[in-house]
Amino acid sequence: MVDTTNVGSLADFYLAEGQRLAHMGSWAFDAAGFKHWSPELFLIYGLDPAAKAPSIPEYIALVHPADREFVAQHIQQMLADHHGFDFTKRIVRPDGTIRQVRCVGVPAAQGEGFVGTGIDVTEQEQLTAALRKSEVELRQILDLTPQIIAVLGPKRERLYANRTALTYLGSTLEEWRQRVIGAPGSEAHPDDDERMKDVGAQALISGSPYEVEVRLRAADGSYRWFLARYNPVRDDQGQIMRWYVACTDIDDRKRSEDRMRNETIALREELDRASMFEEIVGSSAALQSVLAQVAKVAQTDATVLILGETGTGKELVARAVHKRSRRAGGAFIRVNCAAIPPSLVASELFGHEKGAFTGAVQRRLGRFEAADGGTIFLDEVGELPPEAQVSLLRVLQEREIERVGSSHPIAVDVRVLAATNRDLEAAVERGTFREDLYYRLNVFPIHLPPLRERAADIPILVEYLVDRFAKQAGKIIRTIEKQTLQRLTVYDWPGNVRELQNVIERAVVLSEGETFAIDESWLAKKRSRTASTLADGEKAMIEAALAESQGRVAGPRGAAAKLGIPRQTLEWKIRNLKIDKLAFRRSD
Repeated sequence: MVDTTNVGSLADFYLAEGQRLAHMGSWAFDAAGFKHWSPELFLIYGLDPAAKAPSIPEYIALVHPADREFVAQHIQQMLADHHGFDFTKRIVRPDGTIRQVRCVGVPAAQGEGFVGTGIDVTEQEQLTAALRKSEVELRQILDLTPQIIAVLGPKRERLYANRTALTYLGSTLEEWRQRVIGAPGSEAHPDDDERMKDVGAQALISGSPYEVEVRLRAADGSYRWFLARYNPVRDDQGQIMRWYVACTDIDDRKRSEDRMRNETIALREELDRASMFEEIVGSSAALQSVLAQVAKVAQTDATVLILGETGTGKELVARAVHKRSRRAGGAFIRVNCAAIPPSLVASELFGHEKGAFTGAVQRRLGRFEAADGGTIFLDEVGELPPEAQVSLLRVLQEREIERVGSSHPIAVDVRVLAATNRDLEAAVERGTFREDLYYRLNVFPIHLPPLRERAADIPILVEYLVDRFAKQAGKIIRTIEKQTLQRLTVYDWPGNVRELQNVIERAVVLSEGETFAIDESWLAKKRSRTASTLADGEKAMIEAALAESQGRVAGPRGAAAKLGIPRQTLEWKIRNLKIDKLAFRRSD
């Protein structure tokens, strides 16, 4: 016969040892109370294993005071429903230590009551609490991070976005999860969708980290540039479990790059176009008055309107204002309004979006964005078409532009300088130039005198220009013929400094010696034409126009408009011909 007594003792030993190693004890329970507690269960509760199983009140007394009510409810519920249960409670040992005990029970297979286990899970619960706390702290760190952070699944399905991302996008986490890259409502700029898809598809195939620059739409509808870095996280088998995405705001850098790119383009244009002269040359009282005005207005951000005849150096004065201003480190962008086709003025000044019109194959920054932080010079501003005048007025009032094809305003920090040889007051009266725009431009007017009114500067200008063009031509010119200088000084120069420059450049090119001289016929022909015009009755024509306009020079009904010449030119002719325009005014 087999000695079952030893077999049973051995089984009990193995069971007790197993419970000890697992920190788990067993029990039996019915409506009358506990029928059985294993030795390990006594040890878990800090009790003597030789004692008998506790009564229900004794058991409840061992439970932590904060957990007693819900434990009592569980006991009542399991007796009423006769269903299994699983809950964790805190106990207080006789020595005052607190432990976490998980209770798992099922109905007994035979008879009434329950059987189950009590498992000491204190260490596991502490570890779980520490992990939960660490997770909360990590979530707080991610939410406070100024970067946009997201977590994607292995197929780029959206799982998590931090608070910074949701605040920027103006979205809830659930709304963000439902969005699909490239679909309507996606936060990426439409022009970036295809690039994002292509790069993402390649990354899914290769499983390699990558980065891409993308524009993301903010809650207010505007877009900013971000550098998005995607990094995969793999399991032990090398399979991708997650994609971690961190987006860094690079909008300022991109704007700087665009600005530098446009400044480079503008610089190349300026280098390709010969400037009138490199410095303002002269010491006449008329010129010094202009320079004094430049010095006063340069340090402000006031809009400047530079007036003067063709060739007087309006662009040079504009550059002088810019170089003496606080914006000297920024771009100086010149726009010849008369050289741009009317249909393209808005696109040239304010830029356009891709597809805004036929031929707009990509987004293009306008001259105002290129000049952001610097100065824009609108030459021949009187030639702007009416639609562009409205847009320019908005820029001056709101400091915002809108690209053609877009409804999103873009803030720009640009100082506006404008120039014209037209009579804008007369244009306002004729209705060809907006009155409100004129007053916005005419904050600080600077009138440039024609060269004939600063004849004292001609010898200095001649010497300067001869030296400049001689160096360019590789020639040595040591002296200037006295008669030539006299001819140049007495000539009235209807084309102003630009005409003087052209005459001297031609003379230098034709010069064969070290003495500078010009052909007398170059100026004699022009003088003879002028004399012929006067001899044919120029004075009479002006007086007739003044009589018809009742002595008024400017305006749509003024003498200048009737004669078809600029107001400034007519004023000079009136003074030169010693005409008394007041004599033609009607006295009532």
